[in-house]
Amino acid sequence: MTARPQHFGWFLARGFGPQGWGYPSLDWDYDWTRPDIYQEAARTLEQAGFDLVIIEDAPSLGSPSTIDLRVRHAFGGPKHDPLLLAPYLFQATEHLGVVPTVNPAAYLPYTAARQFATLQHLSGHRLGLNVVTDTGSARHFSDAPQLGHDEAYDRAEEWLAGIRDLWRSWDEGALVADRGSDVYADGTKMRAVRHRGDRFSFDGPLNALPFTDGEPAIVSPGGSGRGLGFAGANSDVQLALAPLHEASVRAYRTRIHDAARAAGRRPEDIKILFAIQPVIVSSAEEADRIVSASLDPDDAALLQIARKQSSDLETDLTALDPDQPLDLSVFGAHVSQGSIQRLLGDRGEKAPLRAHLAALARAGRISDRTGFVGTAEEFADLVEELGEWGNDGVLLWGDFHPVTLHRTLDELVPVLRRRGILRREYAPGGLHANLRAF
Repeated sequence: MTARPQHFGWFLARGFGPQGWGYPSLDWDYDWTRPDIYQEAARTLEQAGFDLVIIEDAPSLGSPSTIDLRVRHAFGGPKHDPLLLAPYLFQATEHLGVVPTVNPAAYLPYTAARQFATLQHLSGHRLGLNVVTDTGSARHFSDAPQLGHDEAYDRAEEWLAGIRDLWRSWDEGALVADRGSDVYADGTKMRAVRHRGDRFSFDGPLNALPFTDGEPAIVSPGGSGRGLGFAGANSDVQLALAPLHEASVRAYRTRIHDAARAAGRRPEDIKILFAIQPVIVSSAEEADRIVSASLDPDDAALLQIARKQSSDLETDLTALDPDQPLDLSVFGAHVSQGSIQRLLGDRGEKAPLRAHLAALARAGRISDRTGFVGTAEEFADLVEELGEWGNDGVLLWGDFHPVTLHRTLDELVPVLRRRGILRREYAPGGLHANLRAF
């Protein structure tokens, strides 16, 4: 059976932050505040045939009491603005989609619509927007009360609908650009958008040209019912986190597709990319050695896991007794329930903290589907299997240091291409065209 082509993306997990920090590759002496390291990595992804890179972001360093947890080891910051990095990546590439993370709380709709439209034109229609509903950053943008989980999605939907109204405020024929008549645009065909909503008020039309190859692609994370509903109604790409066994993958995809149908869209309008962080090694023996070494993690390994989880959860796990059950009351109301559940796994809150950290430290083999350590051939087997279940693609996960990319891709790309899983050529027409190519 011929392998089914898959879409590939890279999730820049550290965002526009200290690439390589905490790893020996830091001694390559790249300056993470300069564009060079990101441009080099973007060219590598384009040469590999990837559809897009998603740049994670968190505009906040967290609550005042937990800032030190987030910055001490550079897990949660500092981070510079990924929207301002995007033009440098567009300049370095011709086809790669670039998807900075944006928070509706941080951008007024008219300003957002105009800035995003500008980048869409400058990039040749390769912009995407990873729309997040993080509420922990709210205090930086106004003194309004912090929204709840579902309310934040309500705001995001109003925000995005308003932006799309502005993008579409130039009706067919509004752009004339006729040199013979010396008429550039027909103002009678521009709609005076007047938005008065629960969260935003603004008027149009937008002072930016309409698009020739589609609007910026919308990407969304989120596994809650409300998050999946948002994706079904609005997104072109869904960043999926789920166990990679057939029943789970098919169930997740069904929920997204049902949400799309409920919103009057076709299931194929949304590409679902499952996030994976593989460790690609040269032999099965090397993979077995890595997995075996991880089964009984020492205190140093557990401490490193605790530090990262402390940043993600904005809760100092290193100050807790590792041999006592984890008291969930230590987590503030703002902490993501999904993040807490990923820490707990299937062990429950009665298990000691040490058990949770040890489980996160342990690695598993790709070959038996217990983890993601394996050879390029084994990883390609996994991607093919996902394709047989109807999957659209995968999102590899890591920082943007060239060492990280080459360690992951050097052996993997040739294997994927020989099997017909990874594209060799891009479609003309920008990011949407490549997402719809298969």
